[in-house]
Amino acid sequence: MKNYKKILLFLSACFLAGGLFAQDPPEAAAVKKAKPVKNTFGSVWLMDNQTVMVPIKGTLEFDIQHRFGTVDKGKKDLWGIFAPSNIRLGLAYAPINKLFVGAGITRERMQVDLNAKYALLQQTTDGKMPLSVSYFGNIVIDARDKSNFRYGVHRFSYFNQLIIARKITEKFSAQVAPSFSWFNNVEAYVDDKGEIRKKMKNSHLAISLLGRYKLTEKSAIIVGYDQPLTQHTTNNPHPNICFGFETTTSSHAFQVFMGNYYGIVPQSNNMFNQNDFRDGQFVIGFNITRLWNF
Repeated sequence: MKNYKKILLFLSACFLAGGLFAQDPPEAAAVKKAKPVKNTFGSVWLMDNQTVMVPIKGTLEFDIQHRFGTVDKGKKDLWGIFAPSNIRLGLAYAPINKLFVGAGITRERMQVDLNAKYALLQQTTDGKMPLSVSYFGNIVIDARDKSNFRYGVHRFSYFNQLIIARKITEKFSAQVAPSFSWFNNVEAYVDDKGEIRKKMKNSHLAISLLGRYKLTEKSAIIVGYDQPLTQHTTNNPHPNICFGFETTTSSHAFQVFMGNYYGIVPQSNNMFNQNDFRDGQFVIGFNITRLWNF
């Protein structure tokens, strides 16, 4: 009888244990959240354009951007190094994840810019989201003397851009970004009847293409092309071809390159660039960014 009870207890224990091991409720399985792809680009800037990148919450960034004169005059001005140059100093901060806000000052036209970038979509490592998409926009104030403007609102210009990028391989990333620029004040003249005739449109559409190929963990070749789309009645802007070298660390990025854009504020470049690559009117430029995390 005792043996019978022991056997019964043993079989009951095996049944219960088998039932416990057989159960696999959904809540018991850990659901792995798809992670965003890291380091699509090495900086928020790639030469003359913003990239899709948005730093993590608590990141403070300081930018130094410099453009020399055109190289077509040769040794007369040491290939543009002794020519009048353009420079921008900028500061930006990420108050929350996916949002980057900043401000900057640029020598050309004494421009003061307020800008923001927001990550709308992020490419994931599992491939379910194949692209990263960010929006970038700014408001720029031309701070030159009031004699340059008929009305105060003529100082303002605006820029909007949708940035679409993909990290195609571990070494190669590509980006396309259509943009819309608007200037409250454009070139015009007064005709015989005293009426104002505009020579350029207030609005301008353009598109940029960027590529980055990593040579090592910290260095890369960078290339870009900017194509104006809007046709104006006069002073149509020229495209921008740019190429260079980038080196990065966890807190720095340095880019040195050649391109046709002398300006640094994006709407000024897209709307007013008169440097023609067919005439060899390239400028040497560099970008330096420094990051701090709080």
